[in-house]
Order: sequence, then structure tokens, then C-alpha cells
Amino acid sequence: MGQPWLCCFLLPALVVSAAANTAPSFLSNMTVVTVPEDLPVGDVAFWMAAEDMDKDTLTYGISGSYAYFFSVTSATGEVKLASALDYETLYWFSITITVSDGQMQVQKEMQVIVEDRNDNAPIFQNTGFSTSISETLPVGSLVFSMLAVDEDSGSGGVVVYSIEKVIPSTEDSEHLFEILANGAIVLNGSLSYNSKSAFYQLELKACDSGGLYHDIVTVQCSQSVFLSISVVDQPDLDPQFVREFYSASVAEDAAQGTSVLKVQAMDSDKGINDPVTYSISNSTRPGWFDIGADGVIRVNGSLDREQLLEEDEEVQLEVTATETNLNIYGQEAKVSIWVTLRVTDVNDHKPEFYNCSLLACTFTPEEAQVNFTGYVDEHASARIPVDDLTIVVYDPDKGSNGTFFLSLGGPNAENFSVSPERAAGSVGVQVLVRASALVDYEVQPVMLVQVVATDSVSQYSSIATVTVHLRDVNDHRPTFPQALYVLSVLEHSATGSVVTHSIHATDPDTGEWDCITYSLLPGVGADLFEVEPVSGTVTVKNGELLDRETQAEYRLTLQATDGGGLSTTTTLQIHLLDINDNAPVVSGSYNMFVEEEKDNVSVTIQAHDSDEPHTNNSHLFFSLQPGAYNHNFSVDPNTGLLRNLRPLDREAIEPALGGRIVLTMLVADYGVPVLSTEVNVTINVEDINDNLPVFNQSSYNFQVKERDPGVLVGVVVAQDADQTEANNRISFILSGSGANNFILRGSVLGSGRAECLLQLPSDVSLDYEVQAFFDLTVSAENPDPQGGEATVGVHVAVEDVNDEPPTLDSASLQGVHVAENGSQQGQVAEVIAWDVDTDAQLEIQLVNVICTKAGVDVGSLCYGWFSVVPNGSVYINQSEAIDYEACDLVTLVMRAYDLNMDPSFHAYSDNGSFPITIEDVNDNAPYFLPEDKTFVIIPEIVIPGQKVASVQARDNDSGNNGAILFSILQVDFISKDEAMTPFQGFFRISTSSEANVFIGNIELVTNLDSTLQGTYQVTVQAQDKPSMGLAQEAQITLNLFTVDQSYRVRLQFSMHKEEVGADITEIKAVLTQATRTTVYVVNIQDIESKAQTRAQSYLDAYFVFSNGSALTLNDLSVMIRNDQDSLTRLLQLGLVVLGSQESQESDLPNTLISIIIGLGALLLLVLVIMTVAFVCMRKSYHRKLWAMKAAKEARKTVAGVVASAPAIPGTNMYNTERANPMLNLSTEDLDLVYLSSSSDMDHVSLNSLDNNCVDLGNKSMNTADSSGD
Repeated sequence: MGQPWLCCFLLPALVVSAAANTAPSFLSNMTVVTVPEDLPVGDVAFWMAAEDMDKDTLTYGISGSYAYFFSVTSATGEVKLASALDYETLYWFSITITVSDGQMQVQKEMQVIVEDRNDNAPIFQNTGFSTSISETLPVGSLVFSMLAVDEDSGSGGVVVYSIEKVIPSTEDSEHLFEILANGAIVLNGSLSYNSKSAFYQLELKACDSGGLYHDIVTVQCSQSVFLSISVVDQPDLDPQFVREFYSASVAEDAAQGTSVLKVQAMDSDKGINDPVTYSISNSTRPGWFDIGADGVIRVNGSLDREQLLEEDEEVQLEVTATETNLNIYGQEAKVSIWVTLRVTDVNDHKPEFYNCSLLACTFTPEEAQVNFTGYVDEHASARIPVDDLTIVVYDPDKGSNGTFFLSLGGPNAENFSVSPERAAGSVGVQVLVRASALVDYEVQPVMLVQVVATDSVSQYSSIATVTVHLRDVNDHRPTFPQALYVLSVLEHSATGSVVTHSIHATDPDTGEWDCITYSLLPGVGADLFEVEPVSGTVTVKNGELLDRETQAEYRLTLQATDGGGLSTTTTLQIHLLDINDNAPVVSGSYNMFVEEEKDNVSVTIQAHDSDEPHTNNSHLFFSLQPGAYNHNFSVDPNTGLLRNLRPLDREAIEPALGGRIVLTMLVADYGVPVLSTEVNVTINVEDINDNLPVFNQSSYNFQVKERDPGVLVGVVVAQDADQTEANNRISFILSGSGANNFILRGSVLGSGRAECLLQLPSDVSLDYEVQAFFDLTVSAENPDPQGGEATVGVHVAVEDVNDEPPTLDSASLQGVHVAENGSQQGQVAEVIAWDVDTDAQLEIQLVNVICTKAGVDVGSLCYGWFSVVPNGSVYINQSEAIDYEACDLVTLVMRAYDLNMDPSFHAYSDNGSFPITIEDVNDNAPYFLPEDKTFVIIPEIVIPGQKVASVQARDNDSGNNGAILFSILQVDFISKDEAMTPFQGFFRISTSSEANVFIGNIELVTNLDSTLQGTYQVTVQAQDKPSMGLAQEAQITLNLFTVDQSYRVRLQFSMHKEEVGADITEIKAVLTQATRTTVYVVNIQDIESKAQTRAQSYLDAYFVFSNGSALTLNDLSVMIRNDQDSLTRLLQLGLVVLGSQESQESDLPNTLISIIIGLGALLLLVLVIMTVAFVCMRKSYHRKLWAMKAAKEARKTVAGVVASAPAIPGTNMYNTERANPMLNLSTEDLDLVYLSSSSDMDHVSLNSLDNNCVDLGNKSMNTADSSGD
């Protein structure tokens, strides 16, 4: 009975299909296609698939603005890539796909998603990097931050940084630096400027994390870049002495300031090298030594070795070296070292004399004495000691330093001797007569000797004076102190002039024997001089005869006679002294010829003086008398050598002199008075061609009007200083760029003077616009082929005629940026115009204004925003009206106009465009885009990290002002009873963008409670990110509807779960077509029950509408029943039961076969079909009657036998007669609305197929045994 019943539902659809053509339709998966960006052009991108119920031939096509990316085979639907894709440029777009069966054409929009491939390598944002870090930088500190960007997405866009190499490459530096995942380079070890390296260079590379590229996992890497790191030295080290030990020796007699030893310390921080100061911080003998800033230890006081005998003759000094600046810890950086100085012994004591007896001497300062007195007879015998002397010599030094020698000195030392001559320590001393004959009273009644005690080592000595008194004996004659006296007197001295009065004879005898008389003995010159007998004074007797030039020297004999007649003589040698009584005499005459510039003057003036040679009277002095040209000459004052100081120049001599120079030389002596003689030296200077012509101006500036031929431009004058005509003639030559436009005409003005006329040829005129000026060179030269030439610059300026149009300066048309909405005021730029004409008067005119937005002309809305004044200044005219969102580029079209232009010429420049870029300010708040979407959450299915909803927003600003960041402000759960519960931390939102639209994807963070029934209200905020100023924001609240487990539906299939899983895509498509819902499959499992059943597996799923509502099992059953095509296909796919009962069997395959056979037969015989339809309707009527009867019997059921709820056919409840349930019919169909159960479970059961096996193969239905029909 099941098969005829199904046919009544299938036949109307078949009849309608046969009556009209059905349009083709694309398969459900023809909505989105993914194509990798590295797909080669020409490869298959995807296939278009459609179906037609009429089985007509289909043709395919693609249209839309992005259709050029593909080519399609219309007959097969094969789509190939025609143009290369680039994810980074366009990562998704829409195309319109079409299919036609020849009569009807269907269009559908398909989203093409370009799948990213790893085709880009990371790129460092800069190519040159350098930094400086302190050597004390702590480990882990940031050294530098790198940034590399990879345009790819996913792992291909995740940049991994690495340090490839560290220079210097040492074991210490290999891991000194570390680069983190974010590109930050941190210090991984300690630095040291002094002990490690002061410079590092890192070779860095950035690679992505790899991704598919041409179906191969590829890692792309950047080019290596280098980071230079300079280590900055810090003052963290103490100074160090350059030696570990210092010692020196110094004599104990070293003077204060004597340098003993130099210590040296240096700053250990080589990069800083602070100066170091020195000090003595400790000493065993304070004050003995000090140290200077240069580190030199010097003697500061008197030293005494004898005080150091118990200290091993050493002084210990602690020297501290301190840097001038504090270290990084704020402390003094210093170091100390002990220095050993050994004081060496010197012989610092000399022998001293004492007046005491040797045994009684205590050698105190009171006993020291240096004067002693003794007595002895004259002519006493040798070795006789002088009486009354008690002399003791003492030296406190020991050993060789205490040994001394004794000797005699003084005026009478040869007359005596000393004993002993050598001693040590202390000794008594005697003075003995040595030469008896010399001990003479008449010679010297009192004699003095000096006893000298000399240290044998140091040679230091002490002297004691001994006065020895003698007794007289009468035995001498007069004597002169000298045998020869050399005297002098000026020649021609006056008579009576004293020659000498100091010559006297002596007689040691006393009394009358010592009276002496003087006289001159006869001889040459005795008549010229005389002597006074008593005084012995010698005077001039006749001065007129004293002439040095006649005789310069006289020798006289002077005699002295005592009272006893004894006499003696001496010789007087008298020299006549010269006086300056002779003038110098010049020998010869002096006249010479020299060639200017080449020859030099060198002549010695010969002169002599007859006065005494080698005296001032005969010593000559040469000098030049004042003259016009003596400044160019010099004369040696001693030799008379005359020289020229610089080359002689004929032109510097007065022409009237004919090149002749006369110098007057003065020859004088140095006598008193000075005597002199003059002599003339004549020098004839011959002319050569040594002067170049000279122009009368350093440069010439002439003006000439353009287009004026044959005019005189200017006159150039030159002169030559040479004095002969052969050397001063001048000729002119013109050269320089454009010299062929001019001619020169020369003429002579006089000796050495000439001029040339610069003019234009009669057929030549100048053009200012071709050449505004000429820089020429005029050369003036002599006829001498070996001579040089002089040049002068001639600047010829061409006077302009105003005949050229102006031009706009392209540099001033580069454009400016102006912020919108009144952000700027006043002048923003100045456009400059140029005109080659000199008298041009220019103004700037505004020709047109072009307003564009994103390259599209937006009309005249920006016309009044800016204005241009005649001087080219561009001003903001309507600052508040400037709106970036309306117009982002204003182009001012300008031209320049020459007010002074001759009317016959064009006065305007070419038009120029001046772009003004309008800069966006954050004047627009973000706004959410409306979306006709309902978001549904099935807690049982959704997992953390899964997208559950999305929002879209835009901001009309640009750049950062238009960038949007989404955030979740609040989440509330509203249950079905309207109770609101806050939920925090269950959702998160991520931000992305596509074509200026920002998308916020809401994802689940944690699992949701699948038993909760209600709605999650999520409040999302969109906030822009301005570069400056306050951010603006917008908010929206989304409703996320939950579908709880009560809407979970189970479908049973006759195949195992593997086969169902293989067909799951088609099963979902058929269910979606039948229900117009979205099908969410929970799981697919095999049925493990051993009961007799045709179901082998089951599928649990949810059927959710776009408005958030879901289908119950009863709703699903009705909708599948109403779509016979879907029902048929589901039966073909193995559907046997809708529901959870596993006890019933289903014979769907047999049912399907019966349906196909029955349909084939019904199509052939229409009459039979109609008959069968009538039978079916009759059977249906009978079933309703059966149902009515069952209900009647149910009402008769005795209370207490079954449950109180109504027992209704089509439910899981049985009546008292145990009637079999029937096919799914609602209470409305049975007219049993009044019996509807108030229980939800009863309602579900009432509208289910769980106890109604759809088995079209059964020929009869199991009915309860009844007594009546």
C-alpha cells in the first residue's frame, strides 16, 4: 500500500515538468572559488557546474569587470587563467557566471578568492644602519630595532630575523648579540672597549617562515644588511702605572729641585685617556721629596744620608696617580705604588782647622779657627819650625772620605813647608822654614802662608792663614819693581805733559840708606823727555817733535841711586799714540755699463788712511750719500763693496737721464774728529724689452643695442713702459667666444701708447635672445717674437628689446599640501614666472580650477577654495570649505602675462598646472555598514577560535585617520525569560580590511554551554587611529542567537558511516534545497544495536534558518515530504528513518525501485495514471476514517489503564487495542486539534517519523485487529 501512496505526491511535479521548460541552475558550491596567485596563465582555475532538469545542452560564460582574468570553454564550463593574479594587489573579487540551456539563461555572482603564495621576500625598511652603545650597557638591553616587512600572508608573511655574521669574528663575539622575533637586537654578553673590541658589524638577514610557492614549500630571504655598532668607552677603570716597580738613587747633597725619578701612569680607558695627576700620599721622610704634575719626583729639602743609617739608607714614597675626572661611579679613579729612593753618601764634610792641642781638642765650633800667628828669624835654617803655632786639622768623614792632604799656599808658600803632608781624621800641623834665603826681612818682614787641608776624595778644602813675623838684616840696594816699563803718550802732546809718575825704586834698608834720587841716562829721545829727581815723574820736554808717523817708539834708561851710592836702572819704552790727523784717500774712478734686469752691479771702492793701522783713525766706513736711486743699492760699510739690491729697471730711471745713475759714495774714518772723502760712481743701465703692455683699465664693460649694425662698441687703450721705440710698439688682437662679430682698429697715441676701436661690422648686428652678452679678450703685444702679451677682459652687454613671452618656473609648480576644514590660513605657495626680457613686468593669472576626487572630476565645488594674486602668491580663500572627502586634489591652471610686451608679440606664457593636495584630518567618525545577516551559534558545534559573527565599518577619512580598530565593549546573555547575564572573556574580535572596508571578525574564545537557550548581545566599538588629535568612535550591538540541543535531529541511513561521510556534501545540498536552511552536521556514527533494522548508521544535525530559528524533527519531516525531488534523492542516498528509533526497518531501496518502475508505467499510460490517482485518494480517505476510529476507541479507554495524556495515532503512544501507529499526520490533518498535547515532547513525537517507517516496499500496513472497518 506504500507505493501507490507515494505516487500521489510525485505525479503532480512530473506532470508540471513535462508541461514547461525548467531553467538550469548552478550547483550549490558555485558560490566561492579559491585560486592560488601563482597559478600559471593557461592552467585550469576551476570548473563551472550546473544542472538542468530538462537535460538540455548547457553553455557557460563569465562576465563582469574582472572577467578578463579568466577564459571559459562555453561547452564544458572549464575555466582557465587568462591573466596573472597577485594576492598583494587584489586578493578577492567578484565575477558573474552564466549558464544557458538555449532558452533560459541564469546568472550568479561568484566570489573569487585569490589564495596567497609565498612569492615575496622580506624587505628591510632601511638599508643603512648604525648605532653607538656604551660599553657598560647591561646584558639584555636593547641595542637596535630592525624592521623587515613581507607582503605575503600567513606563515609566508611571518618574518624571522637572524644574525648571519659578527665582525670581528671571535669566539667571544659570536654570541655577543641576539636578535629577537620582533627584530629587536639585544646585548647577550658584556662589552669592553679596552679588552675586547670598540666596533662590531652585524650581518643581518630576514626570512619568512615558509609557504607554498609553485606547490613547493619555499622560504624567501632578504638581502643581507649590515648594522655598525660603535662601543663608546666609559670611565670605569682605574689608571695603571706603566711599570710595576720604581726605584732610584740620589746623592745626599742633591740640590732642591733636582729630578730623581719619573713615574708614569695612564688611563686604562683608552677611548677616554683622562689626564693623570700625581701626589705623594705617604713617605717615610716627609718633606724630603715632592712630585710634579709631570710625574717627576724632585728633591724638596736637604738630604742627609747619616740620618738613614738605620733605614738602610732608603726613603719609601707612596705615589698616587689620580685621573682628573670622576669615574662612572662618581668616585676618583686612582692607583698607588711604593717607590724606593736610596740616598747615596757624598763627601760632604771638609777638613777644618782648630786652635788647640791634639789631645785636648773637642772639635767644637768654638775651637775652629782659620788665623794663626808665629815667629821666626830671617834666614833661619831649613826645617826650623815657626814658633808659637798650635794648629790641629780634623775631618769628621770616615775612611777615604776622611783622608786629607796638607799643603801650603799664599804669597810666601815657597819659603816654608808643612808637616805632615797627608793625614786621616785629625792631626797636629807644623810650618817649617824651607828656603832660608827667601826668608828675608828686607824683602818682607812679615810673611803670610796658607795651610791648605784638601779632602782626598771631594777635593773640598779648608784654608788657615799663618802670619810669620821676621827680624831685619841691613843688606839691600834700591830696586825697581820692573826691569822694563811700557809707557804711552799722544803724538804732538804739549810740553810738560806727564808721561808717568808711578815708577818708583825701593830700598829695604832703613834710615838714610833708603833715600833715592832719579835721572835719565843719555840716549835717543833723551832730549825729548825729562825726569823730576825726587819724585821720579817723567814729562814731555818738546812736544812739537813727537810725530808718530815719523817715529812711533822711544826707549829711555831711568836710574835710581840710594843714599849710600848704590844704584840700579830700568828701561822706559814710550809709545807715541796716534791721533786722527789724516783723511782717507780714494784710488781710481768708477764708471760702468749694465743691462737692465739681467746684469748686477758689483764694484769695490779702493781707499786707504795713513793713520795708525787697525785703529779707528785708519778704519774706514763706506756709505751712500742721499740720492734719487740709492734706495736700490747697498754698500758694505767695511769693505766698500757696492751692489744693487734688486734687478735694475731702465724704466724706473728718469728718461731724461738716458739710463745713467750717479751715486755719491762717502768714505770716512772712525777717528775723532771724523775725516772723510767723497767719490762718484756712474752706472749706465741699458734698456731691454722687459715690460708687457698695460691696459688703462683692469676690464672694460660696453653696451650695444641689439639689431644695430656697424656701431662703435668701445675704445681700449694700452701703454708699454719700455723707453726705446723698438721695445714699446703695441699691436692688438681680439679673441673669445663670439669675437667674429667684432672688429678692432688700432692707432698710436704716442711713445709707448696705443688704442684700438672695438666696433661691429657694417653687416653684423647682435641678438639679445641669442646671446645677451659677450666676454671677449683683447691682447696687446710687442713686435719682439720672444716677448709676451697682456690681456684684458671686455664685457659687451647687449641691450634687450622686449619681444619674448614669459615662462612659468617649473620648480614653483611642484605643488603643496593643505589640510582640510580650516586647518590652515593665508598664503600657501608662490608661483614664479620668468621673462628673458629685461624690462618685462609680469603678473600671474588664474585660468582654470580643476577639482578631482580619487582621480575623478567632481565639478566646480572647489572653485572658491583658493585664490591667486598677480605676484603669484596662492592664498587659501575659503579655509572652512576645504573638504578632503569631497575633493582631494585641486589643480590651479595658471599663466604669466607680460604687461610691457609690445602688442605685436605674444604676451602670455604657456599654461601651468599647480596641484594642491588636500590632506585629510580626522573629521569623520567611523560608521558601521548595514548587513542583512543573522548570526547563529550552535554551542555544540562551534569551537574556540571559530568565527561566529562579523561587522563591517568604514571611515571616510584617509590614512591613519581612516584606519579602524574594533574592540568588544560588553557581552550580555539574554535568556528566553528575558533575564540578562553579563558574559566576559567568551568572545574576541580581530580587525582586517578589504578595499577601505574594515572587517571585525568575532571569534569564540572558550566553549559555550550548549544547554543555554537565548541570545548573546555583543556590543562592538569601532575606533579610528588618528596621527594626532582625539580618536572618534562608533558602536553597534549584535544579537547572536543560540540553537540548543533540543533542535538536534537524527537521520538514519542504510549505509555505514564511511559511505554516508563520502556522500555528506550531496546529502547536505539536498537537505538545504528541501529545507532552505543551513545544515550543521554534528557527527556520523554507525548503529551498534543488534536489533533487526535496516539502518546501519545515523547522522545528527541542526537545520537553522537565517533568522536564527531552527527546525524540529516534525518540521523537517513536513518540509522533506513537500519536496518530492529531495525526498527521492535522499532515498537514493540511503535515508531510511527520520528519528531515533532503531527497532523498525526501512526498505528504501525497494521503494525507490518501485517508484521508478511505477513512474515509467504512469508516464506511458495517462489513463492508467489517473485511475491510480483516484485509487490513491480513496485509500487516503480510508486512512483518515481509520484514524477517526482509532481516536474514538482511545476516548473509550478506561482510566488508569494507560497514561492520562491522549493516545493519538501517529505518536509513540498505543491505544488500548494496541493499534499500530500510522504515517506522520498532524492533529490538524486529523481534525484532532482539541486533543493536542500540552507536552512539548508529545508534540515532537506527534510530528515525527520515528515510529513510521517510510517503506514503500510493504504491501500492507500493520493495523490493529478490529472488529469493524
